[in-house]
Amino acid sequence: MKNIKSHFVFTKQQRNGILSLLSLIVILQLVYFFVDFPRKEIDFDNENLEKFQKEIDSLKVVEIEKRQPKIFPFNPNFITDYKGYTLGMSNEEIDRLLHFREQGKWINSKEEFQQVTMVSDSLLNTMAPYFKFPDWVMNTSEAKPKSIKVNPPLTKIDLNKASQEDLRKVNGIGEVLSKRIVDYRKTLSSGFISMVQLQEVYGLSPEVIERMSERFFVKEPENLIKVKLNTASRDELVTIKYIDYEIAHKIIEERTLREGFKSLEELTKVKDFPVHRFEIIKLYLTLN
Repeated sequence: MKNIKSHFVFTKQQRNGILSLLSLIVILQLVYFFVDFPRKEIDFDNENLEKFQKEIDSLKVVEIEKRQPKIFPFNPNFITDYKGYTLGMSNEEIDRLLHFREQGKWINSKEEFQQVTMVSDSLLNTMAPYFKFPDWVMNTSEAKPKSIKVNPPLTKIDLNKASQEDLRKVNGIGEVLSKRIVDYRKTLSSGFISMVQLQEVYGLSPEVIERMSERFFVKEPENLIKVKLNTASRDELVTIKYIDYEIAHKIIEERTLREGFKSLEELTKVKDFPVHRFEIIKLYLTLN
C-alpha cells in the first residue's frame, strides 16, 4: 500500500512543474479559439486556368472525332447490309430498302428514302448530308433519262457456303485472308449468322467487308437457339463467346437489380462487360 501511495506523492518542485504545464495547455487552447491568425491567400491566375481548361476540352473533342468512323458521300440506293449496319440502320429498315430495290425502283430524295425505310428523323438527319444522287436527280431542270445503264447486280453467294476461291474474287482478299475467313467459319457452331462477325477476322478492313457485302449474304439459321437473357442461368450465359463465369455472374446480379433487362443495350451497363464485343454477343441473345 505504501508503494502505491508513493506514486502519488510529489515534491514542491514537481507540483510547480505540473501546474505550469497545465497552465500552458490552457493558454494555448484559449489562443487557438480566440485569436484570429492571418491566413495566407493563394492567388490563382483564373484567366490562364480557364484557357488551359479550354485547351484540354478542345483536345478531348478532337480525340473523340478521330475515333468516329469516317463517312464518305454515297448513293443510298446501293446501301448494303454492312453499310446500313454501320450507319445505324436496323435489320428491318435495311430489308425494306433491299426489297424496294429488288422491284427495280429507285430512291431519288431523302424524303423518299425515309418513306421506304421508315428510319427515324434523327437517323435521317445524320445520314442525309452524305447522300449523293446522280446529277440528273439533283438538276431538276433536266428531264429524267428514259433509260439508265446499270451494271447487272451480282448474284450473291451464301457466305457459309463460299469457298476460298469465291472469297478471293473480292478485291483485297488473297490466299491468306480467304483461309482465315474459312478457318474462322469452322469455329462457329452455326456458321456465320451476320456479316458483322467478319470484324472478328484479323486483317479484314471495313472497306473489304463492305465489298464482301456486295457479293455475299448471310441468312440467320432457322435452328439457331438464342439464349434468353432475362431467364438464362449462369451456365447458359457462358456458352456465348466472350462471356465467362465472372461476367455471367455480374449479368445475373444486374438483372436482379433491374428486375429484368428492358433491352439488350442495358448489358453495356454491367460492370466489366466487354462493350467492344457487344455487337457480336447480342447476336446470340434474346430478351425473353
